[in-house]
Amino acid sequence: MLSQRDDPIIAIATPPGRGAVGVVRLSGKNLGAFAEQLTGRKLQPRTTHLTSVKDLDHQVIDQVLAVYFPGPNSYTGEDVLELQGHGGAMVLHMLVQHCLALAQTQQQNSKPLLAQLRRAQPGEFTQRAFLNQKIDLTQAEAVADLIDANTQAAVRSANRSLEGEFSKHIQHLQNKLTHLRMQIEACLDFPEEDIDFIEQLQVKQQLHAIIEHNEKLLLQAQQGRLLRDGLKIVIAGQPNAGKSSLLNALAGADIAIVTNVPGTTRDVLTQSIHIEGVPLHLLDTAGLRDEDKVDEVEQLGMQRAWAHISDADIVLLLNDLSRTQDQEYISKQSELDIKISQHISSHTLVLRVNNKSDVLRQEEQLKSEDINISAKTGQGIDHLRSQILKKMGGNSAMMEGVFTARSRHTQALQNVNQHLSQAQSDLQTHAPPLDLIAEECRLAQGELSMITGALSADDLLGEIFSRFCIGK
Repeated sequence: MLSQRDDPIIAIATPPGRGAVGVVRLSGKNLGAFAEQLTGRKLQPRTTHLTSVKDLDHQVIDQVLAVYFPGPNSYTGEDVLELQGHGGAMVLHMLVQHCLALAQTQQQNSKPLLAQLRRAQPGEFTQRAFLNQKIDLTQAEAVADLIDANTQAAVRSANRSLEGEFSKHIQHLQNKLTHLRMQIEACLDFPEEDIDFIEQLQVKQQLHAIIEHNEKLLLQAQQGRLLRDGLKIVIAGQPNAGKSSLLNALAGADIAIVTNVPGTTRDVLTQSIHIEGVPLHLLDTAGLRDEDKVDEVEQLGMQRAWAHISDADIVLLLNDLSRTQDQEYISKQSELDIKISQHISSHTLVLRVNNKSDVLRQEEQLKSEDINISAKTGQGIDHLRSQILKKMGGNSAMMEGVFTARSRHTQALQNVNQHLSQAQSDLQTHAPPLDLIAEECRLAQGELSMITGALSADDLLGEIFSRFCIGK
């Protein structure tokens, strides 16, 4: 894509199917003459013109509203032409085909009008906005996040990133690190006075403040990633513990079949819900028991269950309160608890949930720290929802002011923390190695630059923009 960045491009910018309005978008250098030839009139910048577009045989294709945005004052930084016509798939297809044909027509100078015009690739309009420095990489990603947002909280957070809130924090850290590096590297010219310089310039205090800011930013970014990607929550337990009933209770609908027959759920059932604007991806898994006691199909279901448990954000381990007098069940539950703790990744949390609290006698007591629910009656479900968000650090109050973020952002900020923590450790030594400290600060700056795209590899850009829709 990068090798063709100077080609003029065209695409339908509205979703496929029928609609009241459809948009065809073009971007490139020197589109003015082409726009005039296409519409039969000179277009005033940023002004809507009602005009008929005719094919090469002078037959009307559609009556459109044409808007011309000369670069650099446009979305992509190049000349942009938008044709807003009727939203029929064939009409829009004919408009694109006509533009491609018109671009190849010979002019008086025997040159085609717009020889290199081609169909845009996914995300190419936004990529050009990034390459032409209209937006940085976090803002470009926020465009896709805004399009994909399916909650009000996600829309607001994506808009904050699009407006540059995340980028401002990154730039602030960059400026602080640049100032600190200048001071440290100046000290290198006077090695005999290193300690005095460090004290006078308050290098330790400056570095500590930068680390604190980065840690706060990392926490916000983790919240933003949570809001964008959601939580993967696996419901696990022995057969008939109420896993499918819990899925239905959390989803508020009869998603899974519920019976008293062990092994009813043989595959993984997935349902996405939202709690306070945070997307949750619930997975109901097959009951976990001795594999030698089940058939081949149920064994496959259990294997899939363990695979999902290994990379879950939260595992809800269900305990059946109706079987607390069954010693074999209690023993198996303890074994299952240990096995799950051995399978989960370092970031996974396990919430132990007591189900069927409605069957308890009034005199029976439960531990106050337990999460006690009845998936059948709904008792305790709201408390479970709040505990899920609390454990992952998410709630509606904390989501205010959050911007969208991705895994690559949080990983980069964690790398920044590692480099700055190493620099801080080096500063504590008797003879601080200032050259190494300066290098750790430089590496930290490199990680920050990768977030905004100030430093970025072509393959990273290709991966990011290939996930966009065509026409954006």
